[in-house]
Formats: sequence, structure tokens, C-alpha cells
Amino acid sequence: MEIKVEQCKVRKEKPDFSKLGFGKYFTDHMFIMQYSDTEGWHDAKIVPFGYIPIHPASTVLHYGAEIFEGMKAYKTADGFQLFRPLENFKRLNDSAERLCLPKVDEEFTLKALIELIKLDYDWIPESVGTSLYIRPFMFGNDESLGVHAVHNATFVIILSPVGSYYAEGLSPVKIIIENEDVRAVRGGTGYAKCGGNYAASMRAGKRAAEKGFSQVLWLDGVERKYIEEVGAMNVMFKINGEIITPVLTGSVLPGITRKSCIEMLKSWGYKVSERLLSVDELIGAAENGTLDEAWGTGTAAVVSPIGNLNYKDKNHIVSDNKIGPLTQKLYDELTGIQWGLKPDPYGWCVKVKM
Repeated sequence: MEIKVEQCKVRKEKPDFSKLGFGKYFTDHMFIMQYSDTEGWHDAKIVPFGYIPIHPASTVLHYGAEIFEGMKAYKTADGFQLFRPLENFKRLNDSAERLCLPKVDEEFTLKALIELIKLDYDWIPESVGTSLYIRPFMFGNDESLGVHAVHNATFVIILSPVGSYYAEGLSPVKIIIENEDVRAVRGGTGYAKCGGNYAASMRAGKRAAEKGFSQVLWLDGVERKYIEEVGAMNVMFKINGEIITPVLTGSVLPGITRKSCIEMLKSWGYKVSERLLSVDELIGAAENGTLDEAWGTGTAAVVSPIGNLNYKDKNHIVSDNKIGPLTQKLYDELTGIQWGLKPDPYGWCVKVKM
């Protein structure tokens, strides 16, 4: 399929790259293509960034038929590089299958993304800790009411230069364990990256913020007993020398950064267990001193150390409320590979020369 390109007539003024925040600014262009049952994917084009017309009866507005991904591009000496992009497009297709949205051609979508970034290359910030955040998303846009499989869809990629996801940067964050609301259940959409999962998390997130916490640590939706995710990230714990992360039961997002951390930790000789971890076991480890470190993993923040776990109004300090040595090593190695500052022995990065 040909990708048509319509460049904007006037380039936008760029923000101060030292004060980016996260997701506040957007580049000059975006990629968009359409799907229908009769034509498949068609009309692929790069156009000036702008609003997307949508019918008031559109499927996404009434029934939440929407999925998305989060990726990053990093500027290098001779171009830019992407971190495991095909893993993201494979996960996008897994999400599409769950929500009855059409799958994309992963290689073509990567080609379109690379063309888009080349056009807006000068939007990639250069400072350490910054990157170009990539948000591919898809939504159903049938122009009729009624719950049914999607017949028409739109796929879009937008780009945003970003700094740190959390205001704290790499400082340890305060987390509260949620024991009222649930994020997802097995058999639901927990493993898919869809907007409904995040909408369901907002009430607990709002309550947590009002109490001074950065994120919510979710428990499973059935027994309210097992650890699942932290906010919009996967979570890992170092307990008595063992790395434990919740097993992918169908209600936990299969994170690309999670997968990369597991592979990296195993290559360093650590025992990594993907298993059920009860809140009682976790709090017991915090109380008896065997919880050495805790951290979240995700594209936006990469690795985020946890310094305070609150459960039933009791605080449990982790690693003296400092970033632990293993958390720091993971962050340094992962970001070193992503920014092109360290060798990539795993072959994770797709390098693009300008």
C-alpha cells in the first residue's frame, strides 16, 4: 500500500525541550489510515497534525471500541532508533483481536512509523532522559448505534516529545495498595491495551492522589488477594534475592519493558519468578525485612522505584526510600541501550539512519 504524504505548510514553534513534561506537545504531522470490511486497510497517509472528524454515533464514543500502544524513539548520532517496535505492534494486534477490531500489517505499520518520524525528526529531543513518545491508536467508527463487531475503523499514529513521566523523575514513588476498586478480571480485557481499562482505574487513582500517593497497586478482581499491576505499569519485587513479578493470567498487561527486564535479569543470573504473589506475602516481606527492592516497569517511565507501600493505612518503607542498586542497574542498562549509549547485545533496537 502506498503512503501518501501531505506536509504542513507552516511548521509549529517547538517547545522548550528542557521543560517538556509528558504528552503536552505534538509534532507537525500524524499518520492515519482507514479500514472497512469491503476494502480492508486503505487510504494510508501522513498529514498535518490536527483534529479527526468523527460521527456522533461512532462506535468508539458509545461502546469503547478503542486500543492503543506506547513506544519511544531516541535520537542517535546519525539518526534515531526504536526499542522493540514489532513487539508493540504484535501486542496491538492482540488487543485488536480481543475488542473485535481489525489487525494491522506489523511490518507495514513499522514502515509508516519510520516515515513519519523521518518527517518530524527535528522534534526528537537530545537530552538524556528525553525521547519522542509514539502513540499508535485505533478506534471503531461505524456510523450507527448498536452493539456489534466493528465494520469500519481508523488507525492513527501521533508523536510527542517528552521528558520524565513522573514529576519525581527517578526518585522513589509512594504507592497505595487498592482494596476496593478493581482494574480487570480474568476473561476480561486486562491483557489488552484499551482505554476502558484506564478509565476503570481513574477513581482509585484520584483517591490515591488526594492522599499524596503517586500510583495505585492493584489486586486481582476475584479474590482481592494477589498483586497485579501498579498504576499504568507492571511491577517487580526483589524478595530475599529472588525477583518476583505477577504472572500473566489474562488480567495483567504483557508489558514490553517487563519482558525486557525479565530477559535482562535472567542474563545476569538472577532467579526470576512469574507467579501469583499475595498481598499478605508482600507485606510480610516488607515487615520482616526481606523485601529488598520494588519497582514499576513501563514504556513511559522505563523503570520507576517504589519507596513506600501503603496497605490499610500503614506505610511500609522499601529500600530506605531510596532507589535500590538493582533498580538503578536496570534503569541504567535499559536506557543506555535505548539511547544508544551502550551496546545492544539482545538485538532489541531498530536503528534508522537519516
